[in-house]
Amino acid sequence: MSFLNPLLLFGALGISLPILAHLINRYQVRHTDWAAMRFLNRSVRVRSRQLRLRDLLLLILRCVALLLLILAVARPVSSRGSGVLARLGERRAGVIIAVDASFSMRHHDGTATRFERAVDQVKSLAADIRPGDPLTLVLLAGEHRIVLRNASFDPVRFEQILEDREATVESLDLDSVPRRLKELAAEMKAPQKEIYIVTDLQEKDWKARSVWLRESFRDLAGTASVFIVPVAGTAENLAITHLELASGVLRKGTSARYLATVRNCGQTVARQVKVTGLVNNISMDTQVIPAIAAGTSESVSLYLTFRDPGPVRISARIGEDALEADNSRRTVAVIRDRVTVLCVEGSSDGRVGAGELIAAALRARGTGKAQEDLDVQSVSWVDLPAQDLRRFDVVILANVPDVTADQALRFETYVREGRGLIWFGGDRIKADVWNRRSALEGVPLLPAVIEEAVSTSDVMGIGQPVDPSMTDHAVCRPLRSLAEDLLSETRFRRVLRVTPSATSTRVLSLAGDDSPVLLEHSLGRGHVFMFTTSAGPAWNNMAVTPVFPMLLQQMVTYLTAREVEKPRTVGDSLSLSYIDQPDATDAVFDSPSGDLITVPVRDYRNQYVAVLEHAREIGFYLARVSLQAEGMPVAVNVDTRESDVTSLSPEDAGKGLQGTGVRLAGASGSGLPAAGDIRPRRSLWRIILLAGLVFLVIESLFAEMSYIRASARPGADRMDAGGGK
Repeated sequence: MSFLNPLLLFGALGISLPILAHLINRYQVRHTDWAAMRFLNRSVRVRSRQLRLRDLLLLILRCVALLLLILAVARPVSSRGSGVLARLGERRAGVIIAVDASFSMRHHDGTATRFERAVDQVKSLAADIRPGDPLTLVLLAGEHRIVLRNASFDPVRFEQILEDREATVESLDLDSVPRRLKELAAEMKAPQKEIYIVTDLQEKDWKARSVWLRESFRDLAGTASVFIVPVAGTAENLAITHLELASGVLRKGTSARYLATVRNCGQTVARQVKVTGLVNNISMDTQVIPAIAAGTSESVSLYLTFRDPGPVRISARIGEDALEADNSRRTVAVIRDRVTVLCVEGSSDGRVGAGELIAAALRARGTGKAQEDLDVQSVSWVDLPAQDLRRFDVVILANVPDVTADQALRFETYVREGRGLIWFGGDRIKADVWNRRSALEGVPLLPAVIEEAVSTSDVMGIGQPVDPSMTDHAVCRPLRSLAEDLLSETRFRRVLRVTPSATSTRVLSLAGDDSPVLLEHSLGRGHVFMFTTSAGPAWNNMAVTPVFPMLLQQMVTYLTAREVEKPRTVGDSLSLSYIDQPDATDAVFDSPSGDLITVPVRDYRNQYVAVLEHAREIGFYLARVSLQAEGMPVAVNVDTRESDVTSLSPEDAGKGLQGTGVRLAGASGSGLPAAGDIRPRRSLWRIILLAGLVFLVIESLFAEMSYIRASARPGADRMDAGGGK
């Protein structure tokens, strides 16, 4: 026998109180002033023996009753078959039901969703739970939500709560599940504990799990009986996994090409997949993908036109299928009336100026209207101090020998406020000066430390091409559309050897020796690009190849974007940053469902930010600096790694969990065992409590009867003065 509250057994020491009272009362000396007492000595001695016997019986009854009550409070538990009491005990358990509520559970097979089937499984499990048993209900996703916590089970209320639940649009964080369930199990006071995990056994989550996760499940099974209850479902699903700007400029009256990628996560070929591109929920372009093989992805170009300036909501959609959550992909773009670029030239050798080459590259393939919307001004570096940088969206420094400390600080402030800087090397660069100016504050202005200029030409004087296996950076997307032989036409004969900083990202490198050609890092709300080569023809032929205009146009589009334009994933935080201290103490986020969420503004790293933790909905949030201010939309998408809804078979899942102590319903044809098989321990506290109450009643009746009998005899009051009542 064991006890749920063993420390309460120390209360059994309380039986010493009635024993002590009995002993004190027994040895108490009492005097009876009665002259005729000598004639009744024999009668008194007989009466005293009767009183002592009565008191002893009362003492025993009181001690037994007190001991039984203390045992009941200590919650004794006995194993099945250990005796009559065990067979009379109750099979009670503390139950934790954990339901997978990740967005794969929204998958519909034509009759019901996986989550609806999971709810039916939970109702079946609830049939074996006794009213009053402790119950915890938790929904598992990226953030596990506790619906009921160690609550007394009420069948009617529990069914009502189940009807109000639905799957989220989050991915499942399986790694944290065992630890969280163990914490919940530790809170329960029950003779035995059971944990049921109802899930679709999604292959992405459950296949080939780490040794650490297996150990976590083994540890969990050591604290409770753990069962996994699988929910069946089909594997067919289409998902839009990417939507990104491929080429074009984001200005009023222009068009841009967006690339939408659709993945067939199912096991059969998907045919005639229609993809629609929308701007502010208005259809702009529709393309059809003839076929997508099982387990593969296909991309399609959507040409979107921007008629008005300001932030726009951009979406790509496919038709209805078994899982709606991943049928749309969203992003946001800020369309400008005009983009202004300042090009600062450091060359003075009479050759074609870098400013002219840069302006020509930015206007390449542009219409007359596009050229009006793009203003490129070129000045000599000696005229830089007279320029008001706030008038420009992007500043390009081309072969500028050096800048003063004051100018370096101006550039740092300029970038931190959300603008862009592009830096080109060249033969006039003074490396030591730039390194000093760049490192004036904590985060360097440039993404690398300059060492020296080196030649990358071979004996024939031909430079090295760009490495075709470029990174996934946004500015590289137009270059991926170029054929490899066309890309290799761009040759670099000379570059600056640099040491990239820890905060930098390598965007382009040379083929062969992996020397960086283009680096980027963020500074505050803005970004800085650094070319280790020149903008003019002195060190390369880049300016006369298609690479230069495609790269520059994409860089300007990237730099004139806003921080909130970047799409987020469900579970990410959404933030608003301020240049100056705002007047309002709170920012406001409107959720896609229409809820108004207020977030306090706080000081963080010398800037003011408002952060909405854990976005829970898909769609467009609206971020506002105050309730009355205009908002900026923020796109939130699902994590499409969850879109592959293929489930492990119970047999394969059982093999993966072998040795952990976790039992899987459906493995090798087995279902869940009967409640009597998994609840061998029985609670005895109700029986013992009832026995204790019975003894209290018997003691009270016996005491009352003794008092009545004693009171019925003449002179009983004085006679009983030495006995008890």
